[in-house]
Amino acid sequence: MQQYEIVIVLTPLLSVDAANEANAKFSKILTDNGAEIIQEDNWGLKKLAYPIQKKTTGYYHLTEFKAPGELINKLEIELRRDERVLRFLTIALDKHAVAYNEKKRSGAFNKKPAKAEEAAQ
Repeated sequence: MQQYEIVIVLTPLLSVDAANEANAKFSKILTDNGAEIIQEDNWGLKKLAYPIQKKTTGYYHLTEFKAPGELINKLEIELRRDERVLRFLTIALDKHAVAYNEKKRSGAFNKKPAKAEEAAQ
């Protein structure tokens, strides 16, 4: 199974509960079709880089998962059919991206270097 990341941008007209329900729907599609969700990260309402359908903000949601390749097409069809979705981007992760995400999840990037701690004292 290949490891993937998907970022979904939902319309800002939704309530927070409706946005969470939409994200839960897509997560359920993944798990029902044999995918293993590794991490989900809800970024919330953010400003878009450029207007999409005359909207300048959107609800962002990132999901990292392992799935067979055939599932991606099925998921993207569901995303295209859902009118709540403004944009989405699915990325197949290579071994370097997988290693980077594992370090990020373990908190390796949140640690301050020893020199910075000594200078602060």
